[in-house]
Amino acid sequence: MSDGVNTGAPALSDPIAMEVFSNRLLSITEDMGNALIRSSFSTNIKERKDCSVGLFDAAGRLIAQASHIPLHLGSLMGSVRAVLEACPIERMREGDAFICNDPYLAGGTHTPDIAVVTPVFVEGRPRFLAANVGHHSDVGGPTPGSISGSARSIFEEGLRIPVIRLVRGGKLDEALLNLVAHNSREPEERALDLKVQVASNLRGVRLMEELCAGMGLAAATAAIDDLLAYTARRLGNRIRAMAAGSAIGRAWMDDDGLGGDPVEIVVGVTAEGDRLIVDFQGTAPQARGAMNVPESALRATVYYAVKTLLDPELLPNQGLAACVEIRAPEGSLVNPRFPAATGARSITCNKVARALFAAFAELLPPERAMAASLDSVPAIIFSGERRRGDGTFVYLETMGGGVGARGAADGMDGVHVHVTNTSNLPAEALENEYALLVEEYALVEGSGGAGRHRGGQGIARQIRATRDGIVFSARSDGHKAGAPGLFGGLAGGTARLLRNPGTHGEEELSSKAANLVLAAGESVRLETPGGGGFGAPGERPEAALAADLADGRLTRGQAELDYGAALVAAALRN
Repeated sequence: MSDGVNTGAPALSDPIAMEVFSNRLLSITEDMGNALIRSSFSTNIKERKDCSVGLFDAAGRLIAQASHIPLHLGSLMGSVRAVLEACPIERMREGDAFICNDPYLAGGTHTPDIAVVTPVFVEGRPRFLAANVGHHSDVGGPTPGSISGSARSIFEEGLRIPVIRLVRGGKLDEALLNLVAHNSREPEERALDLKVQVASNLRGVRLMEELCAGMGLAAATAAIDDLLAYTARRLGNRIRAMAAGSAIGRAWMDDDGLGGDPVEIVVGVTAEGDRLIVDFQGTAPQARGAMNVPESALRATVYYAVKTLLDPELLPNQGLAACVEIRAPEGSLVNPRFPAATGARSITCNKVARALFAAFAELLPPERAMAASLDSVPAIIFSGERRRGDGTFVYLETMGGGVGARGAADGMDGVHVHVTNTSNLPAEALENEYALLVEEYALVEGSGGAGRHRGGQGIARQIRATRDGIVFSARSDGHKAGAPGLFGGLAGGTARLLRNPGTHGEEELSSKAANLVLAAGESVRLETPGGGGFGAPGERPEAALAADLADGRLTRGQAELDYGAALVAAALRN
């Protein structure tokens, strides 16, 4: 797997002008994204911001992506590539828009992520493409939310949409819209959000037309070429500065979605001059359940890790792909064969990121290393009748956890990591719309791994059903082993999923529980993992440990177990 960008240009444009131009492109994507979020109807997009937007040129090269969700880069790039293959650029007409979602037919990453792609006409021809992707809370299938870790094939994951023209010459295909909407448990919400996705792209169309009218098409395309070449050249320089040679990173998932033994991810990273080879030879075979990673999702994860570790300020465009070659064995967890299920691919992608960070740690200076984080994206899904009995709902929430500690700082508490980046749904909005009550939303005491710098804490979210017949599902990981520490740091705490916690009927559930029917008054509690510690616990400053105890981050008993009684006593004296 490799994408090329021409880096042979002898000179680049003025760097200041190029930076200004790049920010103009990014401002267009941010404007598109704001329109999409503010105008949407589902809580998953309007509140949690589970969506992304991007701009491409007519050749399908990414020229700008808003700073939303790194994993959606795969959906955007794959969908645009699929649209161009299904309908070559010369066959597009002004006012067209295309819709797709399928990982095998249309370059998607999982079925709930529906992409809309719209050509931008300048001087009578399609010169660019505006694209967005939104995670729809339900697209059908046997499980509300359309994602179940135990799904055995793509056919259990809802409606599969190949590339189809949703808007033709400015006229929306209402029949197609209704087909998509009515294959969801919430048809009105699906239809309204898809119309917003179409409209958000039109915002990008207009702004790109204005950009080209102001600076001229030739100048705009030349600036884009320079921008991509600059990104590729800059990344090549960062690779060249790495320690030459190879390193291997490993990570494990609890299971493959259907239980059983842990599943191993292996990645080898090799720096050769200004090129990087990322090889997943040795990774487990494709999963029986929905943990598989399609090509576009794997690309997005690798590009994220490269950008984060080598140059966080690198511009988000196709130049990222120029110096990176990805090798993934066919039939493996990270390159599955059809019709393998992919719904829970985000959990695997975060574990892929863990393995990549471990490999890069051997090729980069120690001060740039970081202990493992929760490296997952735990999700809870509730479905049933609305609070006021005026219809049904599907509520999806993906949760953060603890970030791994670094050489200079403790890990952050309760945030998303790596390729996911959504907001939480405020308790007030949740309780207003759904027949649910948030009983607790807090950090998990003692879940951060001990060390000179401690890992961040996980999140506890406990929700009670307020009417009978609420259906609950989850997908999670890190229930068997915590996030590893680094350079002597201890592992972070593990995840837990409980039904009716604190009662005589308390039950620990599988991390991939699905379609559990709750009666009114029953509760479910998910505790997400903490991050790993960095450095030996005995080296933690007394003042920092005293602050942890004062803040209630851990009990004295746990502190003495992790840090030693002498250090705890000294911390409390001071």
